[in-house]
Amino acid sequence: MGIVAAFDKVLFFNEASKYCVLRLKTADDMIPADAKSPYRYSDHLIRFTAVGYDLPRTNAIQMELDGVWQSGRYGCQLQVEHWQEIVPPTLEGIRGYLASGLLKGIGQKTADAIVQRFGIDALNVLEHEPDRLLEIKGITEEKLEDIKTGYAESKVMRDLMTLLAPFKVTPATALKIYEHFGPDGVKLLRQSPYRLCQVSGFGFKRVDAIVQKSGGDLLDPMRVQGALFYSLERSRSEKGHLYLGAEEMIRNSLQLLNEKIPQLDQKFRHQQVEDALEGMILNNVVVSNKGNIYLPHVYTQESETACKAVQMALEVPEPVQLAPVMERIKGRLGISLSKKQSEGVEMVFRHNLSIITGGPGTGKSTVLKAVIEAYRTLYPRKIIKLAAPTGKASRRMAETTGIMDAQTLHSLLGLHGGGDSWQKKKKDLIADLVIVDESSMMDMWLAWQLFQRLRPGTKLLLVGDADQLESVGAGDVFHELIDSGIVPVTVLDEIFRQAKDSPIPHNAKYINEGSTELYFCRDFAFIQADTQEEAAILVRSLYKREIAQSGIDQVQILSPYRTRGAASSDALNEAIREEVNPPLEGKPEVMFGGSMFRLDDRVMQMKNNGLIQFRDNTGKELASGVFNGEIGRVHDIQPGKVVVNFDDRYAAYSLDDLSELTLSYASTIHKAQGSEYDTVIIPLLMAHRILLTRNLLYTAVTRAKRRVLLVGQKKALYTAIHTNRQGKRKTLLAERMRLYHQSRTMQAGETKVKQAS
Repeated sequence: MGIVAAFDKVLFFNEASKYCVLRLKTADDMIPADAKSPYRYSDHLIRFTAVGYDLPRTNAIQMELDGVWQSGRYGCQLQVEHWQEIVPPTLEGIRGYLASGLLKGIGQKTADAIVQRFGIDALNVLEHEPDRLLEIKGITEEKLEDIKTGYAESKVMRDLMTLLAPFKVTPATALKIYEHFGPDGVKLLRQSPYRLCQVSGFGFKRVDAIVQKSGGDLLDPMRVQGALFYSLERSRSEKGHLYLGAEEMIRNSLQLLNEKIPQLDQKFRHQQVEDALEGMILNNVVVSNKGNIYLPHVYTQESETACKAVQMALEVPEPVQLAPVMERIKGRLGISLSKKQSEGVEMVFRHNLSIITGGPGTGKSTVLKAVIEAYRTLYPRKIIKLAAPTGKASRRMAETTGIMDAQTLHSLLGLHGGGDSWQKKKKDLIADLVIVDESSMMDMWLAWQLFQRLRPGTKLLLVGDADQLESVGAGDVFHELIDSGIVPVTVLDEIFRQAKDSPIPHNAKYINEGSTELYFCRDFAFIQADTQEEAAILVRSLYKREIAQSGIDQVQILSPYRTRGAASSDALNEAIREEVNPPLEGKPEVMFGGSMFRLDDRVMQMKNNGLIQFRDNTGKELASGVFNGEIGRVHDIQPGKVVVNFDDRYAAYSLDDLSELTLSYASTIHKAQGSEYDTVIIPLLMAHRILLTRNLLYTAVTRAKRRVLLVGQKKALYTAIHTNRQGKRKTLLAERMRLYHQSRTMQAGETKVKQAS
């Protein structure tokens, strides 16, 4: 039997985490003596302190609490492990409970209407016959669903928050867990907390450490599944693989399971893990394809994208007389096209799926302008859509083509949410020609979303630089489409700028070819530094000089490493912030976890979040969705809220959302994909040699429009140029395309034979 108590006073409450410390009152004399308040109250009730997550802060109900007594800041206090409401069996008691805010979807007006219609039986109706709420005027089918969802969610969420207290989850995370497991989440997690490994953000190591600390069962079969799932998910998120070989997956999981277990009888054997994997395959938790293990949704993405790409490649568009149109367009635009550029334009009109690739200065933008103008001339009533994976890339695309409504792919496709949880509207993309720039940034998930939305007959042109790094997300779509041999490709390799005008495209080409004969000058300079510390001092000095000339938004430091040493992006961010945006009396700051943000700080979004709402400077709502890699400035800091300015689009972040932001005076080279700056400053040292590769350096150099400043050791520069180590990601997109293509052409051949006979 728990303690029956009522709310008295809030001693502490954290809005972000919902962690609270409450003073409660009770008539129960079984409260430990050292937990009782020494003060006497006129109602003669005992006061004591209780701590927990999102405990009810209302006098509308009493509650029955279970938990453990422990010492804390407020003396002996009850750590609540479970609670349930006790609603007074009166009309006023039920009305007060319904309107208390404890139940999502029910406010004062709705509470009054429910009690008026059902009286003392209102709670029973809500619990067992919720559809009867439709008897109440004003409650629509939609409103009913909100009430039913909110009622179920409210009851489960409080139990989840309590159950997951050791994991220090936020309400937002608890909601994600609820959405994953549904109403049975609490029951399932009590059976085995290792089920959490199925939820993004709950790695096996985190769950395992807490379970071990609490004395949980290390031989729990779900522990093995958790390790297997984590091994597969980690390979996807950290290395970009879409699958793992079964044996590799088993080895990785065995290491995770046994690495910190000294007792031999607690260690798992190879056969046990192999059996667990077999069980996951049989229960469709994972998919096995010729010994390659996929997450089911990842397998679907790769397979369906391959099928749709082949289907588009086999479509034969209507022939057009392009030559006379192109002559008029070249005169109208005042451009000339090389042989390769002309071939690229013609290719777009001969095929429904095509690719144009080339480095900086090779005229990709000129080809795009020609394609768009030719298409408009030939098909004035048809719809052209332009998009890119990031906001910055789409805005640059708009500038170079003159079509100002270029969008992010997420916006074009109507995607809402975050990461793989983004939801799409159930309708096709209304467009006749879709052009996607910076296509090398498209991961498997985003490519799948795009290909599935294209209607039959729609043209898709993918434009990008095949020599850049792979996408940040999993997969290697752009390279796989090229390597398939099925999609027509135009490679632009002629540079149309003189080295004296801009050394960047020429040096990028030399780097890509493995040549160290670089053209050094004021706009492509190398500054010697022998240590990370020396390099960091020079980088900071150069940064301050360049932002004084060009402005802070046009200068970016790009480091190979995020966290290792003084020349890493994290270390440079902290040091530079104190120099260019120092603390001042009255200048607001906010701490979240281990991070601190200050007014005017330059910040970067670290993950896609389609729920963040933008407003303009008047407060008018704009489109929602901030994307991985977007850079902004901290515009305002208010209690519980930080406002960030992304190119005059203002986004309000709750404290919960701040984990998605990081300082961005410096960033990693990977995070800079799709962005361009007047000047980039790149520390290059042998301390970074593990990551120094040709395509990493190439990607960094090609982010600059005007000036590249390399700081460090020449040996590190030459190491990067000579290291053509581009670890192939585990993906079978190209292979699947070839198999689908073979199958489709064989079927077509058989059909022709039958028709002939």
